[in-house]
Order: sequence, then structure tokens, then C-alpha cells
Amino acid sequence: MTPTFSSQKYSDLLVKYQPKLIKTEHENERALAVVEELMHAQNRTPEEDALYELLIVLIEKFEQDFYCPGSASTPHSVLLFLMEQQNVKPEDLVGVVGSEDMVLELVNGGHEIGNELAEVLGDIFKVDSSLFGG
Repeated sequence: MTPTFSSQKYSDLLVKYQPKLIKTEHENERALAVVEELMHAQNRTPEEDALYELLIVLIEKFEQDFYCPGSASTPHSVLLFLMEQQNVKPEDLVGVVGSEDMVLELVNGGHEIGNELAEVLGDIFKVDSSLFGG
């Protein structure tokens, strides 16, 4: 006999876990913990399966957007991503990139990243300079 889906039980799970679009690593870790819990649950209910599938979609979207910027990324978004991942503050770039004003323009997307700057940023972040369009 196939268990039937209960909207009320699913609603209760949604209230308990409150899944939503994942925007931070912390939220992603929380969602991963719930998925882990559900993955190891014996005899998952249809409602738990639905929550599990929903969380997997949300996690995949976040991880694709956050960890794999892909072809939609720009030199500016790559810079911001690497700065966040490596905990580099704008003031850390002043000595290597140039003036404080130049760094602020760069971080705010108002300064083009030329070949020379791309090489410098590649060295700083230990990545291929082509990620910055150089």
C-alpha cells in the first residue's frame, strides 16, 4: 500500500524547517544538516521526501551560484567572490593595486580590470589572471 501525501503533515514540516531561498553559507549549512537528517531517516514519509527534494533544489541553486560563478560571472563578481572566500578586505589591496580610491572603484565595479591589474590580482588570489578578463 502506497502512503498518501498529507498536506497537513507537509505544512507542519514546512513550519518546522522553514525552507527558503538560500543566500549565505550559514543558511546552506543549516539546509545541509536537515538533508543529512532526512537522508538517514528510516522509512521517510512522502512529506519528508517532498521536503528533502525541495531542500536539494535550494542547495544546488545556492552552490551553483555561490561556488561556481560560471559563465555568467564577471571580472568584478569573481573579485568579490575571491575576496569573500579568502577574507581579503579592500584595505588589504591598497598597497598592491594602488590608491584607496582606485581600490574602492575596483571593489564597487567602477574600474575596469586591465591585463596588468588582472596579473596582479591573479598573483594575490593565486588564480589564473584570465578569471579577471586579463
